[in-house]
Amino acid sequence: MAYFYLFIAITSEVIATSSLKASAGFTKLYPSIVVVMGYTISFIMLSLVLQTLPVGIAYACWAGLGIFFVTIAGYFLYGQKLDIFAISGISLIIVGVLVINIFSETARSNC
Repeated sequence: MAYFYLFIAITSEVIATSSLKASAGFTKLYPSIVVVMGYTISFIMLSLVLQTLPVGIAYACWAGLGIFFVTIAGYFLYGQKLDIFAISGISLIIVGVLVINIFSETARSNC
């Protein structure tokens, strides 16, 4: 269940973060509500994840995958362009998350 909760935490965080731009500094009501609800759900789910997974592992996955998906959302929703250095850096983040989850005994021993 921990990874299911982590998936929900990441998804809601990506929705909330992507809605920050649309909220225009919390001056638009509906995007602002999405931001607050998204972060609330994300932190509740992350707190459930931390009952099982170590904080470092959970946070690395949450933040790393969040960065990746927010970048993708920014590209499609807001037309934000990525150069080769941004793509390379984000690729390294994804590789790091994969290495943790595939090879780390810490990630497996607490599930």
